[in-house]
Amino acid sequence: MTDTNDLTTGNVGKKLIRFAMPYLLAAFMQTFYGIADLFVVGIYNDASVTTAVSVGSQVMHMLTVIILGFAMGTTVHVGRCVGAKDKKGATAVVGTSVCFFAVLAVALVMILLAVSNGIANVMHTPKESLEQTVIYLNICFAGIPFIVFYNVISSIFRGAGDSKHPMIFVAIACVVNVVLDFVLIGGLGLGATGAALATIIGQAVSVLISLIAIRRIKLGFSLKLRDIKTDRYTIGKILKVGAPIALQDGMVQIAFIVITIIANSRGLIAAASVGIVEKIIGFMFLVPSAFLSAISAIVAQNMGAGKPERARKSLYYGLAITAFWGLFCGVYSQFLPNTLVGLFTKELPVLAAGCAYLKSYSFDAFFAAFHFCFSGYFCGDRNSMVSFVHNIVAIILVRIPGAYFFSKIWPDSLYPMGWAAPLGSLLSALICVGVYVYQRRTACTRVN
Repeated sequence: MTDTNDLTTGNVGKKLIRFAMPYLLAAFMQTFYGIADLFVVGIYNDASVTTAVSVGSQVMHMLTVIILGFAMGTTVHVGRCVGAKDKKGATAVVGTSVCFFAVLAVALVMILLAVSNGIANVMHTPKESLEQTVIYLNICFAGIPFIVFYNVISSIFRGAGDSKHPMIFVAIACVVNVVLDFVLIGGLGLGATGAALATIIGQAVSVLISLIAIRRIKLGFSLKLRDIKTDRYTIGKILKVGAPIALQDGMVQIAFIVITIIANSRGLIAAASVGIVEKIIGFMFLVPSAFLSAISAIVAQNMGAGKPERARKSLYYGLAITAFWGLFCGVYSQFLPNTLVGLFTKELPVLAAGCAYLKSYSFDAFFAAFHFCFSGYFCGDRNSMVSFVHNIVAIILVRIPGAYFFSKIWPDSLYPMGWAAPLGSLLSALICVGVYVYQRRTACTRVN
């Protein structure tokens, strides 16, 4: 492991920003090439194909987020081993992860291919788009092993303190995907099939490059063929961290879908407005999401190295940066919401409704900064269950019921409905702060 990748020494703030920025760029590129698929399909195809790709990509995004959640278990435990200078332990985690995720990938392919039609129907896909949606899903489901191993390899690099190479891997996938979009969709007229093939081929090329890289780059430990084996104890450690995150992220995505269904029930203008604002909020959330991952990696390494104070400093720096970003997003959206919503629509009713929704929803970026950073801290300290609990509580008690009741009480405006998300994040933030303070007091009591 190089000094650059060692997160246990040097200025904590600089290390945090240096680690978070490549992750932020990688997340931005992933979001970009997801939008690129829809953009290119929209140029060369009718609405039925565009809808098919939109529905299919939403399903694949949910699966990717869940896989990434499981992979966080690998990131955290590799980080702790690297911080503790435990090369043998890091090798065991990586070898076990390869076996476990290989089995998971095969199981997902078999299960999802069998239920692809059912998934398309559950998503309430229009009849005109149903066939194309199933084709898109089947191709993407068959390529799940590439998605799984890209995320696993990236998690290994991040656990070792290297967030730059995962960014490079995403950039490669992005370029290949966009080029193939124009070749397969525009040149060959393959529609949804072309969009799915472009996505999977891009991921496959990225995995190939990352496999070459992981053999040549010094990460602080070595991995040989004999090290790739299953170990129940290590699998248990990975799942203890990764499973709650995966389940939590899956529930969050389901909550977004439920809120979308609530918006759809209010008519076309509301549905279009909410869909546009969700895209904008997704970009705002890239910053706290990047710092969540950066904090978890730094905390993991420093806890492994016996340096809890540095771990806490990374949390404080992350809170300061992401809270400032969230406040900026909220204030900007109060005065110039049309400059953001107007990027996606010129229809005045949709623009007006979208601006109203964004004004209230945008404050979620501020409150989410707190529970994102705390979630990163708890995950890095192997307490990912805290992250799972606060998210589920917020979803069940505030986000979904709030969106539903606000839409019923104020049916003529999206502004009240937009407050459901930030109020949910506020509850999550309060839970996180409460747990953190309790843990700190308990730790001080034990010392004394």
